[in-house]
Amino acid sequence: MLPLELRDVCYAANGKVILDRLTVRIDAGPRTMILGPNGAGKSVLMRVCHGLLRPTSGALRWCSSSGARRQAMVFQRPVMLRRTAIANVIYGLELSGFSRRESALRAHDVLEAVGLETAAHQPARKLSGGEQQRLALARAWALGPEVLFLDEPTANLDPRSTRDVESIITAIHATGTKIVMTTHNLGQARRLGDEILFMSEGRLVERASVDVFFREPASAEAKAFIKSELPWQ
Repeated sequence: MLPLELRDVCYAANGKVILDRLTVRIDAGPRTMILGPNGAGKSVLMRVCHGLLRPTSGALRWCSSSGARRQAMVFQRPVMLRRTAIANVIYGLELSGFSRRESALRAHDVLEAVGLETAAHQPARKLSGGEQQRLALARAWALGPEVLFLDEPTANLDPRSTRDVESIITAIHATGTKIVMTTHNLGQARRLGDEILFMSEGRLVERASVDVFFREPASAEAKAFIKSELPWQ
């Protein structure tokens, strides 16, 4: 499915430009962290890439027309269906065309992988915030996505839950899934990322490996952002 190419992509809402002539190519492999201050357009970029929003202008192209079926997205606040944890996973699988038997097998395997096997038959909406986010990751992972978009997946979690989620993201990447993730946590970006896309005011200002970005940021905007976010979380 990858690469994903965006060329001169703009997105505007209520008369405000949120993405401004953004051109970027996202390849398979490296874990891509998207950083930038509030209002930079990070979440909107993720939704455009995932197909939830249509660009106002410009072009977005996957190398395969079947790409929409090989991607998944997890949000900062996951939406849980009014059913058990395992039924949440099975529903998504059956909706994607998996048989009932394969859906049940996959659901069991991913719940075990994220440490929720004992909560499989509990109502999803009664799980803790950290458990719900692990369930959201399991639901996405079960689909076998080639690319997984993560929009601040640990923003509302305590440190222990954050570590659990980071471990799951690492495990998903190890199976070959491309990770594209937004975060405000610079320490997390260093732990989980291979490359940084830094955005400001809807523009892609800088792209660099994690080591280079934090050691020698090339733009004034990135330098100011890193300084303002220290100490790293």
